[in-house]
Amino acid sequence: MRKLIALIITINFVFISLSTYPQNVEEIVKKAYNVAYYQGEDGKSEVRIAITDSQGRTRNRVFTILRFDIEDGGKQKYYVYFREPAGVRDMVYMVWKHPGEDDDRWLYLPALDLVRRIAASDKRSSFVGSDFLYEDISGRALSLDSHELVSEDKKQYVIRNTPNNPNLVEFSYYDIYINKDNFVPTKAEYYDKEKELFRKIEALEVKKVEGFITIVKQKASNLESGSETIAEFNQVDYNLGLSEDVFSERYLRRPPRRWIR
Repeated sequence: MRKLIALIITINFVFISLSTYPQNVEEIVKKAYNVAYYQGEDGKSEVRIAITDSQGRTRNRVFTILRFDIEDGGKQKYYVYFREPAGVRDMVYMVWKHPGEDDDRWLYLPALDLVRRIAASDKRSSFVGSDFLYEDISGRALSLDSHELVSEDKKQYVIRNTPNNPNLVEFSYYDIYINKDNFVPTKAEYYDKEKELFRKIEALEVKKVEGFITIVKQKASNLESGSETIAEFNQVDYNLGLSEDVFSERYLRRPPRRWIR
């Protein structure tokens, strides 16, 4: 009887373990992606970024970012309104994210009163002169890469992501380090065509905000130029009840004051 009870306990433990932890690399990657980009039904944050070049000179940007999820892990919309400095005030960047297809992206330039569509080929260019890229803001679609678990220990998974179309990107692959406890992607390392590390993104601080695990401080480093950008996410809110029409083209020139004040 004791052996039978022990066997039942063992089977139950294995069953619970299997239902709790990811069983393959795709599940690990999806969980981390959802933690990074899909917490809550919508979200808002004030973001302050400090861009420091190789000579130690620093420039700052302050903007408000709004997010609206159409599908959990799927279609999504972003609205970024710039506050500081004066040279970029009232500039707006907007994304309609379509996983598996090219995203729709717009940039409103108030000095020229011009709305410019951002081509798919430009999404891996610098985001307002920082070391983050346009694609970093809303996330790179999982379907664009193949994923391989290259190592793990008690604390983290290391996933290698190789582009399905290497001609469209400047890297040969990138490794993401994912915390096993909460699936926060703590670091991404990008390797160039010669397999040399040239770019990093690191989570410097993580907090639980309104019950959601949230990266509140992040750093992007360009190892070739020697520059780095630190982003701090303040006044983070989730489940605000944003409406989808906020993320329409008519609000590029006329910001939704209720949500960005």
